[in-house]
Amino acid sequence: MTRVLTDYYNAFSTLDVQAILPYYHEPSLLIAPGGVAAMPTHAALAATFTPAMEGLRARGYAGSELSMLHVKGLSGTTTLASGIAIRYKADGQELERAGVTYLLHKTHRGWKIAALVVHDADSVLRLD
Repeated sequence: MTRVLTDYYNAFSTLDVQAILPYYHEPSLLIAPGGVAAMPTHAALAATFTPAMEGLRARGYAGSELSMLHVKGLSGTTTLASGIAIRYKADGQELERAGVTYLLHKTHRGWKIAALVVHDADSVLRLD
């Protein structure tokens, strides 16, 4: 399951919205300081992520990594994962960091992100 998130971060680092869509369940839920958004389809996700990715590109974004990941299986088909998303500029300087918590659901196509919560980096859930 951690491999899925690692692969997701590699895909996100390309800033190609089409590359991240297969990692999300349809429907999915995004919760961030600005509010809650239900994403019924991958098209809705693309419409949400495209401007965010364009903003990152304009700020010199070069890649992301997921740090301090804590994972807790809740059932055979549900897992909770929490960590810190660290974004970097091309020169290796840190651009920003945020706490992220994922609720993943196992489907016949593998693990998918059913919900993403973006929060303060110092609020990472200790799930061990």
